[in-house]
Parts: sequence; C-alpha cells; structure tokens
Amino acid sequence: MPKGLYRRHNTGDLHFITISCYRHSHLLKSPEACNTLQRIIEETRQKYLFHILGYVFMSNHIHLLVTEPDGKKLGTAIQVLKQRFSRTRTDEFVWEPRYHDFNVFTEAKRIEKLRYMHRNPVKAGIVERPEDWPWSSFNAYATNQPHPVQISR
Repeated sequence: MPKGLYRRHNTGDLHFITISCYRHSHLLKSPEACNTLQRIIEETRQKYLFHILGYVFMSNHIHLLVTEPDGKKLGTAIQVLKQRFSRTRTDEFVWEPRYHDFNVFTEAKRIEKLRYMHRNPVKAGIVERPEDWPWSSFNAYATNQPHPVQISR
C-alpha cells in the first residue's frame, strides 16, 4: 500500500468511493462513455459479488456507495473496474492512480451520501432535478423500471 494511504476494510462497513478522471479531465461527458461505464460496473459487481447502494457519474469523476466484495478485496474490484473502462478509451491516462474511500458506518451517513450523490448533477447545474440525470442510481430508487446497474436498497 502506498505510504500514507490507510484503508479500513473487512469492517462490514459500506464504502463511499470517489474515483477521479486523470487530472480531472472530462472523460465521462458523452452518453457512450457513461453507458459503457454502467455496463462495466454491473459486470464487475456480478464478478466480485458486492452490492451497489448508489452511484453517480459526473463528467470528471464518479461516486459509488458499495459493500465489500464477498471474499475478495474491494481495492481489487475497483482496480478491475478502472482497468476495464480504460481499455475502452484511446486516452493515454483515464483515471487518477488512487481513489478516495470513506467508510460509512451509520444509517444517517448512508442517507447523507446517497442524497449527496443524487443531488450532485443538480448542484453542478447540469439538470434541474435528480431524476433528469440518467447516470445515477436515483431512478432505481424512484421508479420500478429496470436499471442498468443492480441497486441494493
């Protein structure tokens, strides 16, 4: 593990993950990139057996609220997700090397993080309402319609 980086895993906590695009470039601004990332996240979730409680894609970063994988390291699942998406791109660098991981250990904090994620596109001025942003888990909570990423509530 890199010097100064400490992650608290195997705690049973949820993890609020932030993954930034390389030098905050806007690599997720196209629907094609976001749709590809949704597909890769769902495939990675299935392979590594973790639950996704929420997510949002912004143009230069993503947030995930996830459980730890069943019998595998969370860092490995994140690494695979990043590598698989990078292979779909022509950019030399896609992601920052590290990701931010915040342990979520209370129900109040879980709700806070979900609200933060779902309101992020509204706060950024991209859409007027969370339900207008197709690259988040908001509509999985708000409707009974199929969603490209399986969301655990």
